[in-house]
Amino acid sequence: MDFSRVVDGLRTAALRPGVRLTEVPAPTRIAPFAVAMTAEVVASARAEDELATGRFVLLHDPSCPEPWQGAWRIVTFARAQLEPELAGDQLLGEVGWSWLLDCLALHDLTYAAEAGTVTRVVSESFGGLDRQSSFDIEVRASWTPLDTDLSAHLVAWGDLLCTIA
Repeated sequence: MDFSRVVDGLRTAALRPGVRLTEVPAPTRIAPFAVAMTAEVVASARAEDELATGRFVLLHDPSCPEPWQGAWRIVTFARAQLEPELAGDQLLGEVGWSWLLDCLALHDLTYAAEAGTVTRVVSESFGGLDRQSSFDIEVRASWTPLDTDLSAHLVAWGDLLCTIA
């Protein structure tokens, strides 16, 4: 697969309505070739309130680093605010990870060397900051795509963003 064609495919991927995708500078030290995109999920085209945010990075190293088990690697981050009662759910980590795997499966995608974390973030304000506590979920994941259509992995990740939103 030619890297520039893969990037063109990412740029034209059809994500769900409400997902705004923006290309951003990619990391330069991890792999010889990389592209990065940020995304946000909004309730409507005019809405400014973000329901979820994230970052999708596609790395390409023709030398096939051993931990990757291939020449391509996807590294992602997704974050959304939670209702306080969900933040205490002991199964939240397992559920968050299953959302990612379900989104990949929904698109019949194949992958290897998947890894990641699901984190609950509790923010409490003190002193001069008079804000209510907030609760977020963060899904950080990476995997090696085994399919030829890498833009389908971006679409699946966009579905994950919508799911956690």
